[in-house]
Amino acid sequence: MKSRLFRALRVLAILLMGLTAGFTFLSGAGTTCVALAAERFGERMAILAPYRVLYLIFVALTLAIGIMGFRAVALLIKGRRNAFRFSVITLVLGVFVGSLHMLASRTLRGSSMPVDPVVYTTVLTLVVFLLVRIPAIWQGVDFEKLRGGGDLPRQAAGITLMAGGLLTLTVQYWAGPTHVLGGVNYADIWHPQLTALGWGLVLPGTSLLAIRNMVVSMPEFSSSLRCRLAGYLMRGER
Repeated sequence: MKSRLFRALRVLAILLMGLTAGFTFLSGAGTTCVALAAERFGERMAILAPYRVLYLIFVALTLAIGIMGFRAVALLIKGRRNAFRFSVITLVLGVFVGSLHMLASRTLRGSSMPVDPVVYTTVLTLVVFLLVRIPAIWQGVDFEKLRGGGDLPRQAAGITLMAGGLLTLTVQYWAGPTHVLGGVNYADIWHPQLTALGWGLVLPGTSLLAIRNMVVSMPEFSSSLRCRLAGYLMRGER
């Protein structure tokens, strides 16, 4: 029972890290539009035009943290040493930069949406990682145990890719309410690119899970086949 719980916690932590990395990267990419042409997005955003350099800095830092998040996921899945520490550093940086971004936007234009959900997701992921580090939990969850750990890394990678792909494919719906300006849903302006990216994540994720299920079921199938062949041969000898 405990081993299943620890296994689920590992997968959950990796999944949250992957989603946080994706949210952070998309947030940085989305902020690029405002940083370069704030005046095109209505009066509320036009206020930010004089602070272009500040928001370009936010873009660069947020994209970099998103990339660090993707690297953290890869390190966790591979069970590399210091993967946990690198993940926590990435999350702390995400909370710090995201909080500064929120503070700046609330001060300048009275609102920090849609940065808020990204920061809250990062905080949630950081809390989960800190809870996992509690000694009684850590001895069962320790991510270094994933090194050569059978099918679990493949399962974690598959679930993370599928979840990220589904969120990317539906971004215009769940991010739409905070990205509608002047009647235009700016969460959907890169529809072809995001659709391609979404399927580019879903298909490999599905393949990894399918391969994992085949690997898990293969020993049972082989054992059943051997039993049937043995029974057939015994009947033939009679």
